Amino acid sequence: MTGHPAIDPTAPPSGTGCVECEATNGWWFHLRRCAACGHVGCCDSSPSQHATAHYRTTGHPIVQSFEPGEDWFWDFTNEDTLDITPELTPPASHPAGQPAPGPAGRVPQDWVRKLRR
Repeated sequence: MTGHPAIDPTAPPSGTGCVECEATNGWWFHLRRCAACGHVGCCDSSPSQHATAHYRTTGHPIVQSFEPGEDWFWDFTNEDTLDITPELTPPASHPAGQPAPGPAGRVPQDWVRKLRR
């Protein structure tokens, strides 16, 4: 039992990086994992904001941080964190050796100036 109908704890993550950024040779700041289907997208500070785009396209309202050491969930519908922290199918984050921002070799030197605020 996850405590929320929009969370499927059996859905594995779609990969170790943002699906769309990987497909377009882009880069991300931090990663978010859809709790309904496992889609991994980049956060709203990232240039392309693919996690939010995934929510808008699919209606899947809950994401979990896909950063090492973080286990919080965000609800796009309420624009707030969730009080529950169900355990999703591993892995719970991108590999610890994968840099943030990432991926290695694609982050521009002036990446801080390119963040969305």
